[in-house]
Amino acid sequence: MKITVADYSGFCFGVERAIDVVEKEVAQGVVYTVGPVIHNPSVVENFRNRGVKVVDSVHEVPEGATVVIRSHGMAPQELEALRGRGARIVDATCPLVNRAQQRAAELDKEGYRVIIIGDRLHPEVVALKGCAPGAIVVESPSEVPEDLGGKRVGVVAQTTRSTPDFAAVVGALAAHGPMELRAYCTICSATVQRQTAVRKLAGKVDVMFVLGGRNSANTSRLAEIARQMGTRTHHLESAEELQAEMVRGAQHVGVAGGASTPNWIVKSFVEALERLHVQDEGGPGNR
Repeated sequence: MKITVADYSGFCFGVERAIDVVEKEVAQGVVYTVGPVIHNPSVVENFRNRGVKVVDSVHEVPEGATVVIRSHGMAPQELEALRGRGARIVDATCPLVNRAQQRAAELDKEGYRVIIIGDRLHPEVVALKGCAPGAIVVESPSEVPEDLGGKRVGVVAQTTRSTPDFAAVVGALAAHGPMELRAYCTICSATVQRQTAVRKLAGKVDVMFVLGGRNSANTSRLAEIARQMGTRTHHLESAEELQAEMVRGAQHVGVAGGASTPNWIVKSFVEALERLHVQDEGGPGNR
C-alpha cells in the first residue's frame, strides 16, 4: 500500500504563531482564552493541562487576568469588554485574519453594505461581523439577498473559504445589476495551497484521510474538496479513529492535515497506516 502525504499539511503560519504566543505566556502563569486558541482538540487539551483556561465568554474572565486572543480574532466590542475588566491582552490573531477585519471595518466606515462570505457561526466570522455590525453573512450564492440595501456593496471572506466559493458569490452579486461592488479576496494563500494540494492528491488515490479537529473550518473544507473529487474520504481527528475497513482494498492512500493539525498527528497517523498494512500482509516479512 502506497501512502502519500499532501503538500503543505500541518500548521500554517497563523496557527504556529498563536501556538508560540500561548507557549510563551503559559510559561509565566495562568492564561485565559475565550474559546479554544485553535481548533484542534489535542493541542487544546495539552494547553489545558498546563494552565490555559478556556472560557466561553469575556464575562467569565477574572479581573486583571492575562488573555490571549486566539488566531480567529475577536470582535472590537469584546475587546473593549476585556479592557473594561482590566485584562492584560496578548493578541495572537492571525495577521491575515486581522487584514480581513481591517477591510471589513474600512468598507463599513465608507458606507458600503458589507457581505461576509463564510460560516456564520465560526468565531472568525463572528469577529469579522463585529468589525462591520451591519454586515450580511452568506455561505453560498443562493443566500445573497435580493435587497442589498443600497448600490454600494463590499465583500470580504473568511480566510479559510475556497476561491471558487468567493468567485461564485461575487458573481451572484454582480448579477444584481448596476452597483458599485468592491470585493477583497481575503482568503489566505496557505488555504489556497492546501486546497490545491488536496484536490490534486485526491484525484490519484483510492482513499483520502483528512486529519484535524471536526470544528476546524479549514480541515472540513479539505475533506469536502476530496469528496467532491469522488474519492472515498474520512475526516478523522487522530490515529485512534483509524479502522481497518477504511483502507480495505486500497492500493494508494492519501493523507492531509489541516492548518491547525500538528505535524506529530500526521506522522503518527502515517505510522498507524503502515502498521495496519503490515498486519494485513501477515507480518513484516510479507511487506
